[in-house]
Amino acid sequence: MIHPIPQVQGIVETCINVSNVGRARDFYESVFGLGVLVGDDRFCAFRVGKDVLLLFLRGASDKPVALPGGSIPPHETAGAGHFAFAVSPETLSAWRTRLRDRGIEIESEVRWERSGFSIYFRDPDNNLVELATPGIWANY
Repeated sequence: MIHPIPQVQGIVETCINVSNVGRARDFYESVFGLGVLVGDDRFCAFRVGKDVLLLFLRGASDKPVALPGGSIPPHETAGAGHFAFAVSPETLSAWRTRLRDRGIEIESEVRWERSGFSIYFRDPDNNLVELATPGIWANY
């Protein structure tokens, strides 16, 4: 049975590694006027319209992060990266079916405190791909 392809609605997050979070934060704030959603010495999340740009200190995201709603898989981007596609909550079941039908293992699922939901899996190059519903960030 061939299942229809659920629609991807956009990219929610883009993640890059940096060698100095403070310097990178200053650059993105001053050059692009991006607003910080949250950050510390390990990372910084910027609001980019409805999207989020994540800066991670190189070597600081190589272990899972446990949250009350699930676990974020490691996603150090030295070579491989991470990004999220925006999807509607109504398509999650169809996405699970599509991934299963293609032999793609779901690595993790997270229910976020704002009511959003994420499904994580890897592409052939080991990049962490996320399908994210609204409610994972203040702006999505």
